[in-house]
Amino acid sequence: MSPNAPNVAASSQPQAIDLTHMFIPHLRKHQKSPFKAVMGNPTLEMINMAGGVPNPSTFPLLQIQAKVRTSPSLNSEQDGMLSLEHTQLNGSTESLNELLQYNDGRGMASYCRFLRQFTQTAHSPKYADWDVIASCGNTDSIAKAVSLFCQQGDHIIVEKYTFPGALSNLEFAKIKPVPVSMDNEGVVPEALDALCSGWSGSSPLRAIYLIPTGQNPTGATMSLERRKAIYATAQKHNLVIIEDDPYYFLQYGPMQDSTDKPSVADMRKQLLVPSLLSLDTDGRVIRLDSFSKILAPNLRCGWITAPQYMLDRLQILNESTILQPSGLTQGVISRMLNDVWGIKGWIDHLCTLRADYAARRNLFVQMAREHLAGMATFTVPTAGMFLWMKIDLGAASADSTAMPRLLEAMKKCGVMMAPGMPFNVGTDDTATSVPEYYLRAAFALADTDMFAPALKRLGQAIASIRDSVLPDKQSAVHTKPISTTALAAQITVNGSN
Repeated sequence: MSPNAPNVAASSQPQAIDLTHMFIPHLRKHQKSPFKAVMGNPTLEMINMAGGVPNPSTFPLLQIQAKVRTSPSLNSEQDGMLSLEHTQLNGSTESLNELLQYNDGRGMASYCRFLRQFTQTAHSPKYADWDVIASCGNTDSIAKAVSLFCQQGDHIIVEKYTFPGALSNLEFAKIKPVPVSMDNEGVVPEALDALCSGWSGSSPLRAIYLIPTGQNPTGATMSLERRKAIYATAQKHNLVIIEDDPYYFLQYGPMQDSTDKPSVADMRKQLLVPSLLSLDTDGRVIRLDSFSKILAPNLRCGWITAPQYMLDRLQILNESTILQPSGLTQGVISRMLNDVWGIKGWIDHLCTLRADYAARRNLFVQMAREHLAGMATFTVPTAGMFLWMKIDLGAASADSTAMPRLLEAMKKCGVMMAPGMPFNVGTDDTATSVPEYYLRAAFALADTDMFAPALKRLGQAIASIRDSVLPDKQSAVHTKPISTTALAAQITVNGSN
């Protein structure tokens, strides 16, 4: 098998069902570039004078060296060194010249080879013709996956609260999000079934976009039973599931009273909730993974797992937009994962991250319980980076300006958290007699010794709104409720957050 050969699992596994008829009409006809279709890939025997490709001898980068953090499974700092040489194969990774040269939209062979192996280890897909393709991270992957099945004017099912970057993608493409109810485990299967059964929109529902683990913003993680129910509902209504799962490998389990960091050995023993991909027997799950939360965001690299024929279309979309993620970045990641860490070292790294986030979550929740007693309620997350808090503003809750006033009070007190409104899909929390107010606290970035001061400041801001006199009619004329768009502009809700 060649390094770029697609995955072919055991012949005893079934093939993915063909959902090509659900592609938007344009993509059903869309073929790869006529130039590439005619030329194919040149062989070593050919004298290649077809492509507008620079000569590698002109590349001024002759060597790249990097010192990477030593994995717990490695023994010395020397083991954490990697290099990329310009003309020679670097272990199992391509030469620097190859990494810097144009390539196809599939991704570098060594990069995809590792991710194929890791996906098999982590998820063991249950159909034969699955494979992976390189991506520029999940925000770009969302747009491409959605565009297979939805076009302007279509609808797609999303969680009631969801990632603003996904909503921005949908708004730009003029695709309408249809919210479905959530509880502390994410999407409610009965609500999804009822939505699909009663759907009478202008276009059929073909896909659901969801974040099943450490959900952004709510922190909810679907249990195995919930995932099975969601998958069965998707089968019943013939939905494609876009599984956006950047926090999957940041699962850390139930709350612990100790604030000590769990050991890597403890994390290695803890089982992860199986992914939707691992339950997929039809080939209806498009799984999106990213290195943004588990290596570094601006590497801008990830991968998509799906049936081969879907990846063929996604390759065309890559080649029409980004061509491929940075070959240099893929090369650094490939060299580190293939030749420095290996699968064992990579898993140790992920377990180290999980241990760190478990300790952060435990401490932050303890501090929240101490400093926000009677002011906020929340469900303790078992994965991800977020604590989703329902804020009790007392009598001030009836005031339509309460949340903007709270955000201003938080600024004055010196703390910033994301309000729930920019994550809210198509519903108005102020429509009820007593609006519900939410804040998303991300405990990943701040130093842990800042947890208590941040929550104390939040408590002070909440108390100031509770104790304030509601604006009278005169001041209310000048204090209009802030729109979701304007509110989103006030806070840092970055497209990758």
